[in-house]
Amino acid sequence: MKHVGAILLVGTGGMLGSVARYLVALLLAPAAVWFPFPTLVVNIAGSFLIGFLGELAVSTTIVSPDARLFLVTGFCGGFTTFSAYMFEHAALMRDGQIFYAGLYLAGSIAGGIAAFYLGSVFAKLLT
Repeated sequence: MKHVGAILLVGTGGMLGSVARYLVALLLAPAAVWFPFPTLVVNIAGSFLIGFLGELAVSTTIVSPDARLFLVTGFCGGFTTFSAYMFEHAALMRDGQIFYAGLYLAGSIAGGIAAFYLGSVFAKLLT
């Protein structure tokens, strides 16, 4: 039960991030007719936010550990998982783990595309 507070911070932030993502999608829906503009905006904005907040969290005391859970893990995670991916990739690069950063980058893109299509094929087999 010692993690209940952290779970509530992450859950509340995630809920607010998900709602923010939905609001961006509604706001930019007219542009989504010809291009997935809302998703692009969310992914780029989320990457900026997690870069900004994550750096403040690791380099200063401006963002407390609880605020990091709420904002970085919760809000940004609910807003877009792409932002978490960028944060983790940057951490690998910052730590000099170039091979693992490249593996993570390529594996996430290729693995994500492959998993998406495999999931689609599996769903078609079930229907």
